[in-house]
Amino acid sequence: MRTRLLGILGAGLVVSLGLAYASNQTPAASSSAGDINKGVAHALAVYPDYTIWDNVEYHVNGGEVELSGVVSEPVKKSDLLRTVQRIPGVTVVSDRIRVLPLSPMDNQLRWQVARAIYGDNILSRYAVGPLSPIHIIVDNGHVTLAGVVSTEMEKNVATMRASGAGLSFGPVVNNLVVENPPKKK
Repeated sequence: MRTRLLGILGAGLVVSLGLAYASNQTPAASSSAGDINKGVAHALAVYPDYTIWDNVEYHVNGGEVELSGVVSEPVKKSDLLRTVQRIPGVTVVSDRIRVLPLSPMDNQLRWQVARAIYGDNILSRYAVGPLSPIHIIVDNGHVTLAGVVSTEMEKNVATMRASGAGLSFGPVVNNLVVENPPKKK
């Protein structure tokens, strides 16, 4: 009788451990690309050090996440990689994030471009909120605008303001996406 009881308890323990293991594995295995996509978007949105000087994009393929773009400080890169790796269902994080050079001249140009863009009456509404949709990337004196604006006119005004803001080396690259493009007739 005692042997039979120990056998039942042993079997129950094995089943319990198996269920505990399976329950710990289920969220990762059942996370869809949509869940991971939402998780990465949320991680970027709530990261407290993500600013208008950074522009990180991502691509999800199953449990693999590829992060790309630029950040203005090395610690941001490591923080974002670590945060995304912890999202349930993420198996691999590919790192294509580049850290911009730490340069006082680039910092000065960033601020000049930001003042020119957000000081404009047409674009000033984008300065309101925790993170503006217009990102200003300055890399060794070269200015790139990224993000989203509502109209083609706002995109053009942003280019003009950024171009006239300071001593950038070369033309401003405007990668802003227009949310409401004009309809073709």
